[in-house]
Amino acid sequence: MTSLLVIGGARSGKSRYAQSRAEAQARAESPPLAPYFIATAQAFDNEMRERIKRHQDDRSDGWITIEAPVDLAEAITRWSTPGRVLLVDCLTLWTSNLLLGDHDIAAATTRLIQAIAVARGPIILVANEVGWSIVPDNALARRFRDEAGVVNQHIAEAVSEVQLVAAGLPLKLK
Repeated sequence: MTSLLVIGGARSGKSRYAQSRAEAQARAESPPLAPYFIATAQAFDNEMRERIKRHQDDRSDGWITIEAPVDLAEAITRWSTPGRVLLVDCLTLWTSNLLLGDHDIAAATTRLIQAIAVARGPIILVANEVGWSIVPDNALARRFRDEAGVVNQHIAEAVSEVQLVAAGLPLKLK
């Protein structure tokens, strides 16, 4: 596995699956790879702080965390080496950060795809599938849903493997 996108709905088990794949990849190499977690979440409220803490508690002490809420391509370029496995969680929050920060999402996605293509070690990316629910009732939410869907399409095309996780079960799409 060189690059993997793990996609699924909210609370589907995608982060747990992605972490287990990263840890298995790290153990499979000799010497073992160092696991790096690239976090895109920003803690703007207590609920998000609790979610972040829960994800941190799920990881063993061996994980190194890199914060990259906007500059994801740069973080991948900087931290990807043959001795590391990178886990990016998640592209959906990254897309939201770009949208709310009025960044050029298409340009940032192009940079991300280029960073994935030249990554010097394995990389696993997590994203929410947001297109399977009701049509949002406001323009910002509809734009977010559309942007997230386009980002997911481009990343799925760029990676070597795609797994859909539903009810904790992975289904290989690519």
